[in-house]
Amino acid sequence: MTASLNSALLPNGLKDLLPPEARHESTVMRVVMATLAGHGYGRVDPPLVEYEETLFAGPGGRLAPQTFRLMDPVTQHMMGVRADMTPQVARIATTRLRSQPRPLRLAYGGQVLRVRGGQLRPERQFVQAGAELFGPDSPNADAEVIALAIEALDKVGAKGLSVDIALPTLTPELMDALQAPQDARQAISDALGLRDASALAAIDWSGAALFSALLNATGPAEEALAALGHVVLPAGAQAVIDRARAVIARLAVLAPDLPVTLDPVERRGFEYQTGVAFTLFARGVRGELGRGGRYQAVPGGEPAVGFSLFLDSVMRALPAPLPVPRILVPLDAPLAVIAALRADGWATVAALTELEDPVVEARRLVCGHVWTPDGPVPVSA
Repeated sequence: MTASLNSALLPNGLKDLLPPEARHESTVMRVVMATLAGHGYGRVDPPLVEYEETLFAGPGGRLAPQTFRLMDPVTQHMMGVRADMTPQVARIATTRLRSQPRPLRLAYGGQVLRVRGGQLRPERQFVQAGAELFGPDSPNADAEVIALAIEALDKVGAKGLSVDIALPTLTPELMDALQAPQDARQAISDALGLRDASALAAIDWSGAALFSALLNATGPAEEALAALGHVVLPAGAQAVIDRARAVIARLAVLAPDLPVTLDPVERRGFEYQTGVAFTLFARGVRGELGRGGRYQAVPGGEPAVGFSLFLDSVMRALPAPLPVPRILVPLDAPLAVIAALRADGWATVAALTELEDPVVEARRLVCGHVWTPDGPVPVSA
């Protein structure tokens, strides 16, 4: 018994997905991909493992600490198991599809593996699905991607959706414009990360007051933008705010009923974003359903914007799947009848031997019905 239990143990953060959850996840993935395809996003399917040189190029470099490594026994080169599919899609867009007309819209879905999980998302292996838009660097493109993510979540049945807009470039842009001393930079970053207004107020540097104003402007998008309108900022920092304002205005057209919040100082988890970023939530669901934002497909190169959905979190936002009715089919049932049952939505469980008592066998195999020449007959508990 002990040996049997030990053989079923899995590393932390990894799990088996059993019926009916595995079927439900594949259904969710199919709906998400169909939604993205309906907006012109063509699906690509990169490999699970790549050489480090390509996997860590561009935005992938920030994910190196989360990447499992192994050596290719054929070439003796180091390879990595993808921790995020976005850098792979960026590689495809800028190499194999570089001659395709822009805007280039790509979709993807597959397993990813990470060295460690987080407090809210302890899973280390999960299915990631998403979309990337290459070429235009415009508020309209940013808003399209956010609205598309919301539509995909709505199509799979998620309720109480909201999006939190973040501006990860605003704080460093303002620090540079104000020529903040190094000790003040670190103190401000620490205080903003902890949302510690009193620590900000205690920083002995005149420019710290602006960061306090940014922190206080966090909240529902309209209110946050109104508060930011009263803050006098250098031109570069103001341009970041203006871009967010334009994205939120366009998003109000594409998804008019979507609750939107704005957090001007949030930077955690947006390591490679170069513009507006966002996180997707559902009311009452632990953790984020997905996130995304603007980035560069290669450093200093083509602009892109996209999102990733984390299907393990998405599944927690969905109602339990309806069970598929199971019917036991005797060995001598006509094949045409069995095919018709499946076409009507039944899961047909075929008997492999002659049955003395089909009802007993149906109960044993958790079938609610038995097929007879007169049609399906319910099996009492």
